[in-house]
Amino acid sequence: MKHSTTQQTRRGRGPARRIGRTLAFVLPVVLVLSGTLAVSRVNWSGGSSDPVLTAADTATSAGASRTAKRAPQDVLRDKLLTELQQENPGVALTHLQQAVDERPSLARHCASLARALGQAAVRVYGPTRAQSYARPVCDTAFATGVAAAHS
Repeated sequence: MKHSTTQQTRRGRGPARRIGRTLAFVLPVVLVLSGTLAVSRVNWSGGSSDPVLTAADTATSAGASRTAKRAPQDVLRDKLLTELQQENPGVALTHLQQAVDERPSLARHCASLARALGQAAVRVYGPTRAQSYARPVCDTAFATGVAAAHS
């Protein structure tokens, strides 16, 4: 009697098990084929000849050129150079020190930023006046930049 109960239980799960096995086989095949078709539709040459992707490619490239992902130190350098021209090198050096204090990851770029400020200060203010703004921000990198631009 026990044998017949087991047979009925197996038969009861039969259709569900067959559907599950079919899905287990068919679903990966469908996913692989759809992925292959999607990849084959992408224009990998760089030109925008495919009308399906043209609008998306154009929007992406336009957005990327406007808001290009720039390194934080490059953004900071541009900001500090603008401050140097609009205010004076002292203000830019103060903001450089504050930025390094707020974001310690910028510390490794501090010397190069200060040197760039020193070189820009020589172009804007001349070597003597630029040197008067020197202070121990990022060691003596600002003064090194002034000296390098002057020589």
